[in-house]
Amino acid sequence: MTGFEIGGASAADMELIRTWADEEGWNPGDSDRFAFAVADPAGFLVGRIDGEPVACISAVRYGSGFGFIGFYIARPAFRGQGYGIQLWHAGMKRLDGRLVGLDGVVDQQDNYRKSGFRSAWNNVRHEGRPRRGGGVEDGGVEVVDAATLPFALLAAYDRRFFPEARDAFLSAWTALPGRTALAAVRDGRIEGLGVVRPCSGASRIGPLYADGPQIAAALLHRLAEHTPDGVVAVDVPDANPVATALLSDLGLVPTFEAARMYTGPAPQVELSGLYGVTSLELG
Repeated sequence: MTGFEIGGASAADMELIRTWADEEGWNPGDSDRFAFAVADPAGFLVGRIDGEPVACISAVRYGSGFGFIGFYIARPAFRGQGYGIQLWHAGMKRLDGRLVGLDGVVDQQDNYRKSGFRSAWNNVRHEGRPRRGGGVEDGGVEVVDAATLPFALLAAYDRRFFPEARDAFLSAWTALPGRTALAAVRDGRIEGLGVVRPCSGASRIGPLYADGPQIAAALLHRLAEHTPDGVVAVDVPDANPVATALLSDLGLVPTFEAARMYTGPAPQVELSGLYGVTSLELG
């Protein structure tokens, strides 16, 4: 392993990491890296051989007690040579002392278990053009541009579904050019939030939060209207069977899955309102 060095990712590296993730078939968002960079600027690591990037990992810190592993990729020509595991140890060291989560692809889950991770649920990607159905307007909920709401309300709503505050990330994630963030509001109270973003494949929706399936369906339909062809993909936690049933009823079909895994007990979040996770890379 002579010449192998691990260091922080540059802006150019972040674009390269996105390309690698796309080649793995993960369909990352076109502009996700800009939100990722503000989540934890030091949380993205690249392994190089004689200056050439050959592997990457993200180890993002949230608050004082939570962290998330993602983007664990070694280039095919450099696999099985020990470079990836060195990068893995560097990422985990950065999150030492924290509860750590990740979304593990099927063929890596046994390796993650050997590192102390345990499955909490599966995030199953559902993809397609949602069938038309009833909206929520008749129920007194208004769907609005999330940018018109006080950001403190959005951040407080996000905390119901995520273990730590992530205000800088959320601010960028909901406001980057080319994406749409919508909220369902009743009497000044947020009852749903969704973001759709362009990707190399189907446009991804995440997060998708809602206080009930009717609200989730209305947000999903409205978000799909902001895509080029109406085709969307949502990573749905199977720990919320209502969400799984809803996406199936709307005609979306499973295309990919990853296990949400943690190094300790799963954090307490409102799974009943979690219809789509934000990102398989950062949680």
